[in-house]
Amino acid sequence: MNPLQIFRVAVRALGRTKMRSFLTTLGVIIGVSAVIAMVAIGEGAKARVEQAFASMGSNLLVVLSGTTTASGAHGGFGSMPTLTWDDLKAIRSEASAVRYASPLLRTTQQVISEDQNWSTSINGVSPEYFLLRTWPLALGVSISQADVDTGNKVAVLGQTVVEKLYGSNVDPIGQTIRIKKIPFQVVGVLSRKGQSAIGQDYDDAVFIPYTTFSTKIQGGLQKYIAGQILVAAVSSEATSRAESQIANLLRDRHHIRPGADDDFSIRNLSEMASAQQEGVKTLTTLLASIAMVSLLVGGIGIMNIMLVSVTERTREIGIRMAVGARPRDILAQFLVEALSLSLVGGLIGIVLGLVAAKWLTAHFGWPVLMRLDIIALSVGFSGLVGVVFGLYPAQKAARLDPIEALRYE
Repeated sequence: MNPLQIFRVAVRALGRTKMRSFLTTLGVIIGVSAVIAMVAIGEGAKARVEQAFASMGSNLLVVLSGTTTASGAHGGFGSMPTLTWDDLKAIRSEASAVRYASPLLRTTQQVISEDQNWSTSINGVSPEYFLLRTWPLALGVSISQADVDTGNKVAVLGQTVVEKLYGSNVDPIGQTIRIKKIPFQVVGVLSRKGQSAIGQDYDDAVFIPYTTFSTKIQGGLQKYIAGQILVAAVSSEATSRAESQIANLLRDRHHIRPGADDDFSIRNLSEMASAQQEGVKTLTTLLASIAMVSLLVGGIGIMNIMLVSVTERTREIGIRMAVGARPRDILAQFLVEALSLSLVGGLIGIVLGLVAAKWLTAHFGWPVLMRLDIIALSVGFSGLVGVVFGLYPAQKAARLDPIEALRYE
């Protein structure tokens, strides 16, 4: 028999017991759909983590000052000013793995335009801040080094602040806003950045020169930085090297003895991103493994039904052998039947898995990301399940003695 004839015979045999064939494929359908949905959710969560850390900036380090201690209670990093402006200059000039470094001074104030007001985050930064955050402008110009040197009263606005003060699709360049009754000229509007993983709106912020911040908005600490230092390494591979260089530089500048605790803290956001991605990857693998169990259960169901089918069709197999069918023809027929059941179940499972992923997104807001390789792998695995679990029943049918098969009632 040629392959087309074998396929036709297998399809006719399955068609005679439509309900049983459907119930047999149900395990494969559930398994494949579960794999597709679980992996899509896991990949979506991983992509969201990557997006969240990418929005913070590339190769980013955060340098915080020391802690306060009162009556045995520690205030946490940043509560005791220990970083100086000279430290910032040294990081820029002496740490070879550092590309950009910027102070970040922050407070919350009411921002007032001609007829609107909005409470938002006021940030004192240097021009490098927008480079290390990979945050381009949508309109106007950025804060310049001349603005920092002269303490100019200029401001760059985030998109949310623009919408609250002026409305959508409005160009605020050249307008005047007031912070603590002090007028600032709007010179730039940043492109939309979006939200962080914890829901912080990056676009709800105003940026001014850090020198202006220290003198006009919030009194400075003279030689100390009343905030933190953001650092971007020259590359992803150099982030750890930059962290080590900054730590050694600050320990030397602060005269910290060997073995003594640092009076500062460095947070490597790249390591935090990797840790979160590993956690998501582990969860995705766990969910996919659980879903794979359903596929194996479906394969066992296929084997069970095919064994029943061999028993029911023993006389038919004997007749086919008597009229010239070879054992390999019988083997091929039952393998094709098992493979057809698993592949049809796999295709239906893919459709249901995609529908389930879309439904989860629509109703629960879970991030999902479809991967074509996982879809192809699911189809291939379902086919493999059909072959593996259909092989034993097919071999059993092919090994039947024609004489005994004809006598079977």
